[in-house]
Amino acid sequence: MTSIRSDLASAQADAWDAIGAPGTWWSGAERVAIAAETRHATGCRLCAARKAALSPSMVAGDHDSLGVLPASAIEAIHRIRTDPGRLGHAWYRGLIEAGLGEERYVELVSVIAVTVAIDTFRRAAGLAPWPLPHAQAGEPSRRRPAGAKPGVAWMATLLPDDCSAEDPDLYQADPGPRRRGGGYVHHALSLVPRSMMHWWDMFEVMYLPSAAMRDFGREYRAVSHAQIELLASRVAALNQCVY
Repeated sequence: MTSIRSDLASAQADAWDAIGAPGTWWSGAERVAIAAETRHATGCRLCAARKAALSPSMVAGDHDSLGVLPASAIEAIHRIRTDPGRLGHAWYRGLIEAGLGEERYVELVSVIAVTVAIDTFRRAAGLAPWPLPHAQAGEPSRRRPAGAKPGVAWMATLLPDDCSAEDPDLYQADPGPRRRGGGYVHHALSLVPRSMMHWWDMFEVMYLPSAAMRDFGREYRAVSHAQIELLASRVAALNQCVY
């Protein structure tokens, strides 16, 4: 039987359950549908044809989808899941203009990332995928941070200096091992603070929190810092990660 660290098992279980809770811009049922579509996208014939093409724009057609979410959300989920290395600003703007909205896009990315990370981990550990989480009742809060502004990324972002007392502590401002320095990688999901925290609260347990990443005098995992970074770099290269 595969043995998993208790903190890791707990963080993943919490993140999985949170998919079913009402988000900031999507309902619990919609968030579960995003997770289901994320899994379904790997068998899409249109995505396979686009992946094999010189450019994804050369191949037209309809996605093999579950038919629950809007077309703009289906396109976003399938492309992010199957061909993330070739996403472009024109593609993103097309989704926004089609009605997806930048806030809904950010929350969707967070749900996709959590779903893929947990599914990949369980597959690598020889474990069966979890059943989809239960969709909880309730309405999205639909609160956009007042300090969010454009300029850093495709979508508006909430930088540390622009956070207000009404915003959650998404950058873990209080000194401690979980403090987030506010680098670009942290900014990416900051337009929807709860979605940023949904991803990072799990990711930091799966990987390393910021303080531990920079503490080269101590090893926190069964593999060393160097081994972790070698694996991360290889996976990033295979996924054509620009960052």
